[in-house]
Amino acid sequence: MQQPKFDGIHQGKQVVTVLGATGSIGSSTLNVLLQHPEHFEVFAVTACQNWEQMLDICERVKPRYAVMSDSYSATQLRGVVSELGLKTEVLSGASELELVATAPEVTTVMAAIVGAAGLTPTLAAVKAGKRVLLANKEALVMSGQLFMQAAHQSGAQILPVDSEHNAIFQALPTAVQQSFGTAKLSKFGVEKILLTGSGGPFRELPLAQLEKQTPEAACKHPNWSMGQKISVDSATMLNKGLEYIEARWLFNCRQRDIEVIVHPQSVIHSMVQYADGSIIAQMGEPDMRTPIAYALGYPERIESGVSRLNFATLGALTFEAFDTRRYPCLQLAIDACWSGQVATTTLNAVNEVAVAAFLNKQIPFTAIAEICEEIIELQLATTVDDLEGILACDQAARAAAFKYLEARWG
Repeated sequence: MQQPKFDGIHQGKQVVTVLGATGSIGSSTLNVLLQHPEHFEVFAVTACQNWEQMLDICERVKPRYAVMSDSYSATQLRGVVSELGLKTEVLSGASELELVATAPEVTTVMAAIVGAAGLTPTLAAVKAGKRVLLANKEALVMSGQLFMQAAHQSGAQILPVDSEHNAIFQALPTAVQQSFGTAKLSKFGVEKILLTGSGGPFRELPLAQLEKQTPEAACKHPNWSMGQKISVDSATMLNKGLEYIEARWLFNCRQRDIEVIVHPQSVIHSMVQYADGSIIAQMGEPDMRTPIAYALGYPERIESGVSRLNFATLGALTFEAFDTRRYPCLQLAIDACWSGQVATTTLNAVNEVAVAAFLNKQIPFTAIAEICEEIIELQLATTVDDLEGILACDQAARAAAFKYLEARWG
């Protein structure tokens, strides 16, 4: 079923749930929402453990509900909210995440929970036919076909928030946007999607020095301000690999339709190449409020609060091919994309385990790729046709990764 044409901000206020409100995407989303109180009402915000930041959100944004995944954090927040006389109701647990993502009053869900934890509430919002602003790339990496089928069946509208996918979406013909995830790109003159990535903080580092890099160094992204996990993924370019997989499902791509290009300045967020030789690029400051505002206002455009590019002072824009020796995780993701759902679900799970181990200084930087490659080759699952199978594959991959970590590094 073709997705409906949502009329954005002109159908009255959008009622919004922000999944992952205390993360960088969630915080930027609230920043944009607060600029437009005439267009948006915040129904609910969710987080895992950071109840102090959630309290600040409750005071500033005044949502109807605040959901903490962690029960202790919910108790802490509930006590202070009550003392201050705030009207926000505090809930806790995974079932409540789904509740605020699917509530009848909600029109729009910002899916910004990092990692596999975001899959279940995001998929619930899709099945409920919501307008889903997708910043959780793992949802499509883990369950691409299932996710897109659910959207088509429910009539949910999926709007990409990742800067790269948002840029691609903006550069595509309106007809492709309105038949999202099902259009045959070549029918509309699209020859190739050019997915750009900065190359991270180690782009020019001698290869021999990669093994010695610390979590602090890996988290110093040259252009973007992001959380630790996504910053490490950017350093390995596994983040770009996950985006590659996500693009495959979002834009109904074949293998020849996508190419990854390293663009260190992060000014061009991605491009679409057409059959006549034209290339349409979306440009802007490296600030997530731009794609967030675009997705919130679509098909109209609203103020984001982002400063404008100054071409007189911009400097050179450069591009280069990615080096598989420097970024083996990216190549693993590209290979997994065309190997099937088991491979991509496994890769995502193992990478989360490996990145956490690296951030805890249990393993060297280069071991992230080693662990991912080893566990993918085990082929731990055979079928991932439903959510239960996907979650079982995810858990099996994590268990195997922990076992490998223990055997290899103790």
